[in-house]
Amino acid sequence: MLVLGLCGGPDLVNEHHSGIEPAFTHDAASVLLEDGEVVFAIEEERLNRIKHTNKMPAQALRACLKSRGIELRDVDLIAYYSGEEHVDRWARQTFLKDPHAPELFGAASYFQHLLRRGLGAEVEPHKFRFVSHHHAHAMSAFAMSGFDRSLVATFDGMGDGASGMVMQGEGTKIEPVAEHAVSKSLGFFYVKVIAFLGYKLFDEYKVMGLAPYGNPETYRSLFRQFYTLLPGGDYELHQERLGALFEVGRPRRKAEPFTQVHKDLAASLQETLEEIAFHVLRRYREQTGHKNLCVAGGVAHNCTLNGKILRSGLFENVFVQPASHDAGAALGAAFCAYFQQEPRAPKPAALRHVYWGTGVGEAEPVAEELSRWRDFITFARVDDVAGRTAALLADGAVVGWVQGRSEFGPRALGNRSILADPRPAENKARINEMVKKREGYRPFAPSVLEEEVGRFFEVPADDPRLPFMVFVVAVKEEKRALLGAVTHVDGTARIQTVSRETNPKYWELIHAFMQLTGVPVLLNTSFNNNAEPIVNSVEDAVVCFLTTGLNYLVVGDHLVEKKEAAWRDHLSLKPSLPPHISLHHVRRAEPDGRRVEELTLGNSYDHAFKRPLPAGLFRLLSLADGRQTAGRLLEEAGLSGEREAREVVRGLNELWSSRLISLRP
Repeated sequence: MLVLGLCGGPDLVNEHHSGIEPAFTHDAASVLLEDGEVVFAIEEERLNRIKHTNKMPAQALRACLKSRGIELRDVDLIAYYSGEEHVDRWARQTFLKDPHAPELFGAASYFQHLLRRGLGAEVEPHKFRFVSHHHAHAMSAFAMSGFDRSLVATFDGMGDGASGMVMQGEGTKIEPVAEHAVSKSLGFFYVKVIAFLGYKLFDEYKVMGLAPYGNPETYRSLFRQFYTLLPGGDYELHQERLGALFEVGRPRRKAEPFTQVHKDLAASLQETLEEIAFHVLRRYREQTGHKNLCVAGGVAHNCTLNGKILRSGLFENVFVQPASHDAGAALGAAFCAYFQQEPRAPKPAALRHVYWGTGVGEAEPVAEELSRWRDFITFARVDDVAGRTAALLADGAVVGWVQGRSEFGPRALGNRSILADPRPAENKARINEMVKKREGYRPFAPSVLEEEVGRFFEVPADDPRLPFMVFVVAVKEEKRALLGAVTHVDGTARIQTVSRETNPKYWELIHAFMQLTGVPVLLNTSFNNNAEPIVNSVEDAVVCFLTTGLNYLVVGDHLVEKKEAAWRDHLSLKPSLPPHISLHHVRRAEPDGRRVEELTLGNSYDHAFKRPLPAGLFRLLSLADGRQTAGRLLEEAGLSGEREAREVVRGLNELWSSRLISLRP
């Protein structure tokens, strides 16, 4: 039996949103189950290159089908991560907004229309299943936990009219115990408070990293005005009182420095989240008697909270879905549909890895792709790639590491990673400067050999395996100075244990590093710059390598180095606009009679985004079609002078580094 799980919005990649609020359809993804086993899963952002994309997961869906050599008609069930009533409302909204829309009254007919538009494929309406948002989140965790029975909690922004649920799981079924209304949304509460710190939706993890620099006592009494703990594990949020935050000072604007006030607010916010979550969990642990806990929903990406649950002893076993955000709900929706159709089917074994995406390919196709970039790189196949890379890392290099199938979810777990020596504390600043361009306070994560984790980190003695970077744990006090690049200010780290069984190549690399240095740990951060999702393909990796300060790139068994490139070398590259990027030429008259021309670059997912372009660069990009070189386009645009050409090449490279255009050999 083949089951597809989907999440995301209704719009194609080049379309502005259709009236469906993008905040409710983010992190699009597609998952394929075959007889109850995950055989392929990927987030749409890895393919359309739009962070947290709210578009239809068309490319992800095609990748799922391609992985098994099938067509959409071969799939038995297609499950979506929202309830039927919710999707019915979408259909009505679309009909009201678009006078040319077909009459799509009903969730199944609406999705037939979407897949016809997105894939050119017909689907029989009886194949669709619509799974309520929190059931999908909950099943994504329970189905993969390895537990026969468990308490299951979801904490989120909102979905299908609720912000979270408490459920009980047994066998392959989950049953609701309690539901939290949208007015009790911990996700929305967190986002509203971090706006005072200059952050927005999807920045929550940054504030989690800031919190250890603050003292929660400073504003504890202030934050206790914002919530009330009620009997029976219930609570209220008093978001109308958040204006009291202005009593502590002016809100921070983006890019302004952080004061101690901001750090203390972050600490108090984190403490508040933990206190409410524990209030809920304690109550339902007591009421149900469950010794196991599964957690999902966007708030479950708060690794500090997860670590405290793990260490609390409240539950004997804790499983957090690695893809707790909405992408993981595609996985849960697929399992809900499968178990509904096959109620006697066994649950899958406990989750060991999430390497479910596209592979980099065999050695020969990798070499062919790398050779296309030969004007900018040199590369060679290495016999002992783990040993050679370990030596480079021990010598101080920062390396992009691309192997096997890409990870599902927001964490790079050793297949699409940037790696470095975890010991020198200055490596944090180095990597921020050369690649990430992010806030200097944010910690980097360590990957550690499964067999060695207990020597360096405080982990559960009975099962020290923590393979998904979802728990913050304490670094052993005597190891904190040694692991200067991966130990946070409070002596903690968000660890990944690496198994020889599930990722032998990454294990071999860390083992080789240990043989050279005595340390079975590497600094591991996601392979991307600050403007893009994690790299997926070989081309993505090469582009990130060429537009950042990374020292080396390793793809499969190939070691890649940069050539010194002059500005003229870039004239051989062929520019094009990604499908979600467009040029805009606006002429208008000012009140004083002046005529103004605006030449800008925009995108299909943020109406407010406008990037001004100089006239020469705008002219060149207007002609760009991905088939002609930049040099040829300069001639066509009438930009023949060297000074003009240099300026255009500089502009092309800036846009390329920001992933606003594509440049290919």
